[in-house]
Amino acid sequence: MSSRELVVLGTSSAVPTRHRNHNGYVLRWDGQGYLFDPGEGSQRQLLHAGLSSNRLHWICVTHFHGDHCLGVPGIVQRIARDGVQHEVKAVYPASGQQYWNRLRHAAVFTDTTVITEHPVSGESAALPPLTARRLSHPVESYGYRLQEPDGRRMLPDRLRRHGITGPAVRTLQQEGVLNGVTLEMCSEPRKGQSAAFIMDTRLCDNVFALADRVDLLVIESTFLAAESALAREYGHLTAQEAALVAKESGVRRLVLTHFSERYGLDAEPAFLEEARAVFDGDVVVARDLMTVPVPSRA
Repeated sequence: MSSRELVVLGTSSAVPTRHRNHNGYVLRWDGQGYLFDPGEGSQRQLLHAGLSSNRLHWICVTHFHGDHCLGVPGIVQRIARDGVQHEVKAVYPASGQQYWNRLRHAAVFTDTTVITEHPVSGESAALPPLTARRLSHPVESYGYRLQEPDGRRMLPDRLRRHGITGPAVRTLQQEGVLNGVTLEMCSEPRKGQSAAFIMDTRLCDNVFALADRVDLLVIESTFLAAESALAREYGHLTAQEAALVAKESGVRRLVLTHFSERYGLDAEPAFLEEARAVFDGDVVVARDLMTVPVPSRA
């Protein structure tokens, strides 16, 4: 199993359907679990996906509309009940602090101290490796980008040429030079991998900033283009607009999700067709409990 992959818990928008749970996404990234927008039913969806609360290290809420946060109480109480020992960082818009407080303490239970709060405000905020950027929605909403730092790829033929093998390779990586041989002589630049989560927003500059050259873009496509006026009115994107973001931003894999309840599973080909008419890269129309790998390094 890939150490970097998206596990989809739910793909509906405001109203869950018989086939689509409320929003919810877990990005598994090198042993860290990033839970984005746990909607109603997310605790049970974790079980269906074979994930435990011990796999979660971050809870990231884009905004406080119900389909993006009503699962918080169950997730919090499950973290407490399972005795999670590591820190779980909770990130959410600072303007919604009152709603976070209500969700965080929605019922009587034996509480936990491992959840630490990191409210974000302003145009953008950095919580490495995450960056949050404000979006355009009727209530304050943020998108998130996970960015691995750029590094260097070791080149075996050059290492052999310079007689560097075994533990000496790690020494060169850590020290930058070994017996007159520099790291640059045995490696090449390697761009860090990235993923972005963009929910509930109209098109705006920060949508493109978050999506810029990401390997994996998970983005709302609440409506098809025929409902573009409705999308703008309520602060949402169409599949066509999501694909435009992917095209102009140089995205490698596009994941469409957050579908209006008006569309059944039989509408999936229409979403795919609309996106592919604009974006010629890899397009995934998300379904509940689907696993989507982060594309391998280019």
